[in-house]
Amino acid sequence: MLRNIAIIAHVDHGKTTLIDSLMKQTGIFRKNQVISDRLMDSGDLEKERGITILAKPTSIIWKETRINIIDTPGHSDFGGEVERVLGMTDGVVLLVDAAEGPMPQTKFVLGKALAQGLMPIVVVNKVDRSDSRSEEVVNEVFDLFVDLDADEKQLDFPVLYSSGRDGWCVNDLSNSRQDLSPLLDLILIHIKAPKLNNNKPFAMLATLLASDPYLGRCLIGRVEQGKVSVNANVKTIDLKGNEVEKGRLTKLFIYEGTEKVPVNQVQAGDIICIAGLNKSSVADTICDDNINSPINATAIDPPTMAVTITVNSSPFAGTEGKLVTSTKIRERLLAEAESNVAITFNENSNKDAFEIGGRGELQIGILIETMRREGFELSISSPRVLLKKNEKGEILEPIEEVIIDVDEQYSSSTIDSINKRKGEMIEMKSMGKSKTRLLFKVPSRGLIGYHGQFLTETRGTGVLNRIFYSYDIFKGIIKSRRNGVLIATEQGNAIAYALFNIQERGKLFIGPQAKVYQGMVIGENSRENDLEVNVLKGKKLTNIRASGTDEAVKLSPPLKMSLEEMMSFIKEDELLEITPKNLRLRKKFLDSVERKRSSKL
Repeated sequence: MLRNIAIIAHVDHGKTTLIDSLMKQTGIFRKNQVISDRLMDSGDLEKERGITILAKPTSIIWKETRINIIDTPGHSDFGGEVERVLGMTDGVVLLVDAAEGPMPQTKFVLGKALAQGLMPIVVVNKVDRSDSRSEEVVNEVFDLFVDLDADEKQLDFPVLYSSGRDGWCVNDLSNSRQDLSPLLDLILIHIKAPKLNNNKPFAMLATLLASDPYLGRCLIGRVEQGKVSVNANVKTIDLKGNEVEKGRLTKLFIYEGTEKVPVNQVQAGDIICIAGLNKSSVADTICDDNINSPINATAIDPPTMAVTITVNSSPFAGTEGKLVTSTKIRERLLAEAESNVAITFNENSNKDAFEIGGRGELQIGILIETMRREGFELSISSPRVLLKKNEKGEILEPIEEVIIDVDEQYSSSTIDSINKRKGEMIEMKSMGKSKTRLLFKVPSRGLIGYHGQFLTETRGTGVLNRIFYSYDIFKGIIKSRRNGVLIATEQGNAIAYALFNIQERGKLFIGPQAKVYQGMVIGENSRENDLEVNVLKGKKLTNIRASGTDEAVKLSPPLKMSLEEMMSFIKEDELLEITPKNLRLRKKFLDSVERKRSSKL
């Protein structure tokens, strides 16, 4: 017996924690085995940030039935992963926070699942929160299903209430809270077993790509029909039916818990990992020689944002990283574009500047942060949105759906800020306890660099979630709201006395003894113009002492920004320098004379 399901939810609603509890309660681990939290978050960045970046399959055994579970990313920037894996499943568990309710990623992925005819189970998670509003959330989920054109069977979804962290779920909040067996039983009853034919020739759709240090290129997907054994000869065809390659399946794996388990044979319905094919990629059909028609694959929404990546050309280039040449950077970006279909790669004629397209700043930021930890040095430009033209020749730009939860006192200032960025308010409703939820449609370019301003305006209490909605007519010029920057004029180590005098001019990004160079951005000016400052200027020493001359230097803490925040902060004439040890903001032209000359062109 077999069941294939995906767990989908908005970021931080508890998918990975729930899977942890399911694996622990179904006996996947030994009694004496040391188990870490968030087992499915295998990468360092996933554990650090507490988000799922890559979709990963696992499986558990419940009442002699194997349940294949796919943990999906919760952030909209990684939606390309979610779209593909839904094709491997026969049902979904929709996890919704008992306080926040349905959020943008919930709507995005659920719409894809319902369109494929998958049967949903709704789990209202974190019902033990003090601000839980479980019944209201169930009504909001039903309204969402109606908005997404769910059919009658899908609208008749079962509901469970749970605490994934504590490992229990119930049909009714008045029931005793023991374990997750009600959810496991409901999966067996409500999600049908895959109706697949073992007598037909073998065929599977490659859904995910992975890399293994020992096996090389690995392809993950569900066997749609037939059986296949290790060392079998197969061929690969693309979506147009063209042959990609022929090869031999050197290894076959199924998933048990967090491990890949080698097997000699797999059959229809199994979610497997194969090795031995070098050219095959996502959306290709791996099949028997007698098959010539590809399996239909879900179309992937296109990237909406791009950055240009070049070699690091600052005075400190090559001092902190090992991989600094354009050749190495190009090879790494090509490898990423090959394994991640949500990423696009383009290069200039000299092959020394590369444009990487993605769903948003977070997706591109994760790639850059990964490369940084691998030892790369590089420079990236400010993000820009990818425009299109329709049949009439009109320019189209990406529009995002933005959901903002703010305290009532900040709602008017938030609406005003979004209006200035060409946003259109769709809905405004009270969320209880002086909270307001605002729904907007906003051009993607209007949101670049907005998150920092939003947190300032809401005193850090607001929550902003965004997701790609559609392409629409270009909304016109959006005036930038960012002030100018403070630019260093000398190279050396910053001196506290100089920073003390400069901090009155704006916000500093560096502290004392930080290494700086000419043209490096060391802070944000309080005015709209750029200002050149000397951070190496020390105090003149004399033998005269007077009251007030020897006051202690008091510095405000420097503003620390994440990689994504820095990407959003820079303008067209600026770059972000990435090294394994530091992130630095700089001007494209380090020399002030060159900057003035370029501004006049």
